[in-house]
Amino acid sequence: MAEPGSVAERVKQQADIVRVVGEYVRLKKSGQNFLGLCPFHQEKTPSFAVHPGKQIYHCFGCGAGGDVFRFVMEMEKISFPEAVRAVAEKCGVTIPEWRGGSAEGRGAGEQRRALVEIHRQAAAFFVRQLATGEGQAARAYLEDRGLKPETIARFGLGWAPSSGEALARHLRGKFAAALLDLSGLFSRDPAGHIFDRFRRRVIFPIAAESGKVVAFGGRAIGEEPPKYLNSPETRIYTKSRVLYNLDRAREAIRKEGFAVLVEGYMDAIALAEAGVENVAASCGTSLAETQARLLARFTRNVVVNYDVDAAGQAATDRSLALLLGEGFDVRVLALPARSAGKTDPDQFVREEGVGAYRELLGRSPLYLDYLIARARQMDTGTIEEKLRGVNFLLPYVRLLSSPLARSEWASRVASELKVDQAALRELLQRAAAERKVEVKARPELLAAAVTPAERRLLKMLLDADATGERLAEQMRQTELHRGLETEPIFAVLLDAVGGERPDAGELTALGERLHERHRRLLFELAFEPAAEANWEEAESCLSALKRRRLEAELRSVQTEIEALKAGRVGPSNARAELARLLERKQTLRVSLERMEG
Repeated sequence: MAEPGSVAERVKQQADIVRVVGEYVRLKKSGQNFLGLCPFHQEKTPSFAVHPGKQIYHCFGCGAGGDVFRFVMEMEKISFPEAVRAVAEKCGVTIPEWRGGSAEGRGAGEQRRALVEIHRQAAAFFVRQLATGEGQAARAYLEDRGLKPETIARFGLGWAPSSGEALARHLRGKFAAALLDLSGLFSRDPAGHIFDRFRRRVIFPIAAESGKVVAFGGRAIGEEPPKYLNSPETRIYTKSRVLYNLDRAREAIRKEGFAVLVEGYMDAIALAEAGVENVAASCGTSLAETQARLLARFTRNVVVNYDVDAAGQAATDRSLALLLGEGFDVRVLALPARSAGKTDPDQFVREEGVGAYRELLGRSPLYLDYLIARARQMDTGTIEEKLRGVNFLLPYVRLLSSPLARSEWASRVASELKVDQAALRELLQRAAAERKVEVKARPELLAAAVTPAERRLLKMLLDADATGERLAEQMRQTELHRGLETEPIFAVLLDAVGGERPDAGELTALGERLHERHRRLLFELAFEPAAEANWEEAESCLSALKRRRLEAELRSVQTEIEALKAGRVGPSNARAELARLLERKQTLRVSLERMEG
């Protein structure tokens, strides 16, 4: 397409394809070429190569390939003339107005450039209005939100006057009425009179990844609904293809190796002002697939930091599923509630400081740890609630491509939700193979969660003989029953053990302190015949509980070690933390080996 002697050929000769592609894909030198993850299909192992000598790219996975213009055309979904101009701008090459191509293509490109210019002038207009007398209310609002003047200027924040015609008057005569209608900045009344879309609002310019303003968000001052008003989609703006602040954050994201994803404009601005530069916002909604792919140009590691209210949790859940489906490594930061129950990053940083935020950011849990904690909140003790928790986790666990990873997480889920590990692992494997998103309640999933060692120890405590009394004293000291599915039964029996086997009335009273399924197990054990207990048998059962606890802790420590070694988000003292975890791992392994010996 770039003919010899043409403007396109001149741009291509001066362009550096590695530099251009590097704005979208993280590249690493490998011999004569540069390799990275392909932006055109999902992959874990880099198969996308850029050849600087030949100035071409090729993906050995999906077959995509071409020159620098083809790459930009595919990434930005633009025409060849627009790609030539875009590459020229990226490489600082001055070119004349494009005269080639069809009249239709030239017209579409000129129209988009005109709309970008309208938004540039509108952004400058809103900034000037912020400094006027009428803009005092907006300045007071921004000052109350803790923003410094330099931050306000950096983000181009402005004010839309209340008259309803100020911007229209400013742009009328400079641009055709048809272009103003296409810009999304104006509306018309039934009589056809044009008026400003944004009135009496603090203005947040929304820029594309290139840095050019393509839309605006407006925050109402006072009670005028809606609280937030955004530009409609236009020829230059598609909401699902833009992340707020990504144009400023992309270099910091590359440098830090991960992105912090927040909900709103103010969250992103407050964090950036505080020094957390690698932040982007999805503008109050859960992430879209195209936004995830846009983010993937710069990193595959994300910390999701949405609000922890019902709406924020729902947005987090949807975003997690999408990010995992796109191959991201995801962590979740759920901030503790501050004043008036607020949990957003903006409020937290202002009240607690960026140091406290960075500390929590460094300790943000892996997405499954966050989800397991959510599932545990659903478990009120009934079989139905336990299965609800399992079903909540299933769509996320099944996204794990590795059977080994699914098996490891099945162990974690079984331990945390107190369900049978083998049965749950089988369920997850079958669900992943059949692509199911829900499992049906199976009694064995829960019934088998009580180990033989637990049953025998409970029976010894029920019998209340000398062995039972000695056992009760030992368990009160070691608390080996903590975290077990049968912990509530152990708790009531340890309170009740007093030298005599409980009679029917006492047993009924104990049962009334338990949930239905635990009460059933208590009475089942009471009627269960068993040989006379001895202390050697009790010690063996206690050892089984201790081994189980050590194995669970070892799995947890190993998960933390792998996260730190993978270079994902970690505390500022990651090296010292890794050393501590490795030492703890060795201690746990030695303890387990001694028990086996």
